Amino acid sequence: MRAATIRDGEVTVAEHADPEPAGGEILVAVRAAGLNGADLLQRRGKYPAPPGSPPDIPGLELAGVVAARGPDARRFDEGDRVMAIVGGGGQAELCLVHERGAMPVPEGLDWPQAGGAPEVFTTAHDALFTQAGLASGERLLVHGGAGGVGTAAVQLGRAAGARVTASVRNAGLRDEVERLGATAIDPENVEAHGPFDVILELVGAPNLATNLAALETGGRIAVIGVGAGAKAELNLMALMQKRGRIHGSTLRARPLEEKAAAMRLFERHVLPLLESGAAHVPVAASYPLEQVGEAYERFGAGGKLGKVVLEIDGSAG
Repeated sequence: MRAATIRDGEVTVAEHADPEPAGGEILVAVRAAGLNGADLLQRRGKYPAPPGSPPDIPGLELAGVVAARGPDARRFDEGDRVMAIVGGGGQAELCLVHERGAMPVPEGLDWPQAGGAPEVFTTAHDALFTQAGLASGERLLVHGGAGGVGTAAVQLGRAAGARVTASVRNAGLRDEVERLGATAIDPENVEAHGPFDVILELVGAPNLATNLAALETGGRIAVIGVGAGAKAELNLMALMQKRGRIHGSTLRARPLEEKAAAMRLFERHVLPLLESGAAHVPVAASYPLEQVGEAYERFGAGGKLGKVVLEIDGSAG
């Protein structure tokens, strides 16, 4: 099979042996795979794949067709359309997925949308509801509201009845973010629009002091992105006075049981929104696998709304 392959800090296309499904696994002929910040970090050698995932094939989310089933895999049939979160290896013609880590693709989603949905919507749903306990009527601030997780979080917050504000540095994208259901603001003007019950931090350490200042009493700050920096000073007295809570999480390295639980919540609460059109996956650009280098350049350049996705022709499946 062909796959995006990390070599010497670059991503190219290379041949790899076809994987074989083991017990409980399905082999997916990939049709689309989204790019995420973790892929850029892995390319730079700063975020290695967890044990059991290919060390040199990036890709945390994918959509495709079940090509084969391993022993005891019964949840899906061959030919079923599925999407999944994986520890790595998603940007390839073929990928192994444990059946409990896969979800059905709603009829209304095309391949680029399906390939760009699992990671960002599962991450956003887990952070907002499982971790931060966002409730209807609360005020939510999403930092980095134009990115993949940001656009998912805006839509999920709106669907849950929260009042959503999104910080968007690129002024040209604010109208589009507002159409998703948020009030879009300049990141430098956050405090004037608070206080917020929940703050979803997708940018990193430079926002910490402002987040604390803009936090409502009893509020929660969920840190799930640190692209702009990972270290910051924290005024513990201010945190105590707000009776606030700061927590962080990642999804990639969680054990299968925890990932499966997050994805069952996705199926229960997010799939109906995607099926009905109440939420959608904004795709900023899609590229064939052969242009994976250009796709990474586009993703790394920023200034986009939503996802960058690789489309794969399916000749291996």
